[in-house]
Amino acid sequence: MPARPPTIRERRLAAELRRLRENTTPLNLEEAAERLAWSKTKLSRIENALRRVTPAEVQRMLDLYGVAGPRSDALVGFSRTTRQRGWWDSYENSLPTDYATYMGLEAEAEWLSSYTLGLVHGLMQTEDYTYHVTKSILMRFSPTSEVERRVSARMARQKAWLEREQPARLWTIVDEAALTRAMGGPDVMRAQYRRIIELADLPHVMFQVMPVAAGGHPGVVGSFAIMGFPERFTPDVVYVENMTSALYIEDEREVHTYALAFEQMGAMALSPEESLAMLERLARQ
Repeated sequence: MPARPPTIRERRLAAELRRLRENTTPLNLEEAAERLAWSKTKLSRIENALRRVTPAEVQRMLDLYGVAGPRSDALVGFSRTTRQRGWWDSYENSLPTDYATYMGLEAEAEWLSSYTLGLVHGLMQTEDYTYHVTKSILMRFSPTSEVERRVSARMARQKAWLEREQPARLWTIVDEAALTRAMGGPDVMRAQYRRIIELADLPHVMFQVMPVAAGGHPGVVGSFAIMGFPERFTPDVVYVENMTSALYIEDEREVHTYALAFEQMGAMALSPEESLAMLERLARQ
């Protein structure tokens, strides 16, 4: 295995190479390895980001899979940048793997569409709100230092997003219940409302509230986020999180289903103007 865990870019490249073999050829792992004159183990490790792959090896794989032209050039060029590590890597040994992976994907995303059922989106949370959320999630089973590490990571995540030369576009829909659930008391919540109002004024942010009065909608089953990336060859990813683990969905049809659901929810939610008016009312209480 590599001396250090694979970077997010290495994982993305590995996933795309595996997807190309499975979707553009009839070759199974053993057959592809034989055609490449590699061992099955070598190809498997490349496809699972357990072995670094060189640009020349990427080119050989793409030639076999019938990928040519601009798409091939883009993937080979991307393979030359995969060892770049980001700010989130400093947290990889102190946070759950799923969350550290999500931070890396979010940091590389060009746009984010997110529905949150129980909480304000992490990129919009104040430090106090994050502290009380984290403390409630970890309960009494984790030391204070663990809570502080999580809060620090979330604040670093926000800072990195806002300071990017071209910040990812964020469209977030939050359930009304999340805004009325007191996390840390009235002062903490009023500061949180004001923070959302401030961020929603940015040109790359759209904020909506899903009112309780809207009734049933696709998001009642839980929160999810859809991430899109600047590289055309990289498929969109859906992230679904629960209490102890996370699920990444890359199947094109399933991602499309989530995208359609999100669009429907956007139509059912309050408009951005109505949503901010609700926040203003809550902040005055």
